[in-house]
Amino acid sequence: MGGSIVPPEGRYGSIDSNIVDDALPPGNGADKRAFTYFVLGGARFLYATAARLAVISVVSTLSASADVLALSSVEVDLSSIQMGSTVTVKWRGKPVFIKHRTAEQIAEVSGPAPPSEFRHAQTDAERVTNPNWLIVLGVCTHLGCVPLGDGAGDFGGWFCPCHGSQYDTSGRIRKGPAPRNMEVPVAAFTNETTIKLG
Repeated sequence: MGGSIVPPEGRYGSIDSNIVDDALPPGNGADKRAFTYFVLGGARFLYATAARLAVISVVSTLSASADVLALSSVEVDLSSIQMGSTVTVKWRGKPVFIKHRTAEQIAEVSGPAPPSEFRHAQTDAERVTNPNWLIVLGVCTHLGCVPLGDGAGDFGGWFCPCHGSQYDTSGRIRKGPAPRNMEVPVAAFTNETTIKLG
């Protein structure tokens, strides 16, 4: 009873090892690996393309619409602003102060001042493109309040009544808790009497 088991030979005959080899594509193992890499690489390329298209579609839905882009720039006519006065225009939902400065106001802020007097040291020339016109965002840099203008405070510029910040006629912080000068927006003169914000 302890002999070896011999597979029976039925009507199909004996098991032939050549059947296994005939089921695989001809060629050596390197060709099979190259085919596998080609298939996997193609699948990854398709996945990457699909992901790229998904990102592009999401970004395109997040981009600004035409009406929002139209509000991103505003042209302001300066010819009606009297010397020494300030007008407030709305740009991107924020107030912008445009001050037509007098020669005295320009002389007051254009001279060299010791940096110790300024928390955020900037010269007037760094803040304006045309000395006659000061253009700043009308937002206090402390907590975002809108300061009172035209000669308010100790420095003849703006005064924020919320916490006492005071700015000079160049929009620089001189007194109070505000950490920085009033922000200068992107602005350019398109001609002598028109300025474009944004």
